[in-house]
Amino acid sequence: MNRARPALDPELRELLADMPLMSGLSREVLAQLRRLPSTPIEPLLAHRQAVRRETTVRAEDGAAVPLSVFSPVSTDRTTAVRPCVYWMHGGGMVMGDRFSQIDIPLEWLDAFGVVVVSVDYRLAPEATGTTLVDDCYRGLVWIAEHSEELGIDPARIVVAGASAGGGLAAGVSLLARDLGTPAIAAQMLICPMLDHRNISVSSRQYSGGAGVWTREMNEFGWRAVLGDLTGDEVSPYISPALAEDLAGLPTTYIDTGSAEVFRDEDTDYAGRIWAAGGQAELHVWAGGFHGFDALYPQADISATARRTRTDWLARLLNRSSSAEPTRTGLVP
Repeated sequence: MNRARPALDPELRELLADMPLMSGLSREVLAQLRRLPSTPIEPLLAHRQAVRRETTVRAEDGAAVPLSVFSPVSTDRTTAVRPCVYWMHGGGMVMGDRFSQIDIPLEWLDAFGVVVVSVDYRLAPEATGTTLVDDCYRGLVWIAEHSEELGIDPARIVVAGASAGGGLAAGVSLLARDLGTPAIAAQMLICPMLDHRNISVSSRQYSGGAGVWTREMNEFGWRAVLGDLTGDEVSPYISPALAEDLAGLPTTYIDTGSAEVFRDEDTDYAGRIWAAGGQAELHVWAGGFHGFDALYPQADISATARRTRTDWLARLLNRSSSAEPTRTGLVP
């Protein structure tokens, strides 16, 4: 059924007109997309005072899960331990790698001197069920256990992710809450993929036709990660919207576009955090489609969305630290 849809932001509509859009996902299309080159990390680091380190952690089943650690260069030996942003990439749980959308958290390395850690969790359909979120959780445990070595304040670890990565960040926060460790200072969920049921109004609005991420593509991604799981077998750590209790979660930032599949599940998640007595900040960007600020960071609405996230993170870090301000006026 065709439904009325919120209009796209005019600048985004003009930019999107030149982008080839998909009408669906299949195993064949996915294989083609996976053959595309990864985001080149070297150009992003060329102008930054940052040190890159590669390591791996062991998943519960013994598999090696790669992590990239980006630390700001500092010649000041008196510098206090730094906050950490733990990044989970997007890609519908079926594509992408630890360098996907990495320009977003690297902006916070520039602004605040945070240590950025990005995880290469295994992808569906090769990995299914809780494997993806468990991989991400193991990375969080490694950060907490190696915080002194990394120069990280274990009380200021922020989990963050976009799209599928936002859903995984939400799942990791639920896991850490229920297991009682590690401590998470905040979660930043950027257009997060939270609900496998795919039944919201916004999901149905963006069904049929081509798009950046449609209801049909979303169904493909969820089928890939769920495998044979159905009904009560689906864990809320995989599909966080299923969690009955959202109390006790870290302070949360959620943003989404008005013109995208995930709009309603994202706004509902924020509302349920408030209903449970938690703290959440929600932004719905009028005319924004899925991932607009990652695809077209030069657009005015994208710059505003990214700046708003950075401002929120600045408030969070300034509240949580008594360290002396740096030259930017923000915590190191």
